[in-house]
Amino acid sequence: MAHKFEFAKKYLRYYFTAGNRHDVHSPFVYALIEEVLRDKSKPNIFKEVEALRRQLLQTKEELTVTDLGAGSLTGAGTVRKVSDIARYAAKPPKFGQLFYRLVQYLQPQYMLELGTSLGLSTAYMALAKPDAQVLTIEGCPNIAARARQNFELLDIKNIQQRTGNFDDVLPALLQEKPRLDWVFIDGNHRKDPTLAYFEQCLTQAHDQSLFIFDDIHWTPGMEEAWSTIQQHPRVTLTIDLFFIGLVFFRPEVKVKQHFILKY
Repeated sequence: MAHKFEFAKKYLRYYFTAGNRHDVHSPFVYALIEEVLRDKSKPNIFKEVEALRRQLLQTKEELTVTDLGAGSLTGAGTVRKVSDIARYAAKPPKFGQLFYRLVQYLQPQYMLELGTSLGLSTAYMALAKPDAQVLTIEGCPNIAARARQNFELLDIKNIQQRTGNFDDVLPALLQEKPRLDWVFIDGNHRKDPTLAYFEQCLTQAHDQSLFIFDDIHWTPGMEEAWSTIQQHPRVTLTIDLFFIGLVFFRPEVKVKQHFILKY
């Protein structure tokens, strides 16, 4: 309860202090706000993914879960309802849809996700660019299998799945890809592992890559990880949307810029 209270206080502070497009003097960020963050269009693909989300929220199905990360907000045990995973672990629709718009805007070809969950965010990313390669890693075999069913229901063909502990699976996978244009780190949610995954993925990053970090304000440890990432020499620009953080390496940004924006 204390954690939820502190988290709510952080969100209120963010809500009342975050800026908007009028506070931004970066042409790149201003364009991103105008063309992505403020885009309210709803392609038919959104309806398809959200129809699946509604099915997942209503199902009585249960899964035996192997949790390799920092645990869930609900404190669930080894057996969890699929509806609870959809409700508490999956990113809300507006963030999946933000990923879709970001992919269409930035056009990444090689995407990596750490933490598939039920695959709703993965689906948004893959559907935004069907000719891209989306590689997603999930620690729990049963959740990964359920995500695979979801990808089949949505008829998505450009997702490659891997199952296992990120620490074991990630190093070899990084050798398979020529580069990483997009990385979404949504697993483990602890400081040291988050920073370790960042450093490993950084070896395949380039000037136009985008790294996205989930739950950057979830715990003091995650806030420390976010601060460390912001200060990294290769990072030139970050955008804090409270629930997620966007990290860019763009060389045209000569002085580090860090924005806190409402979304």
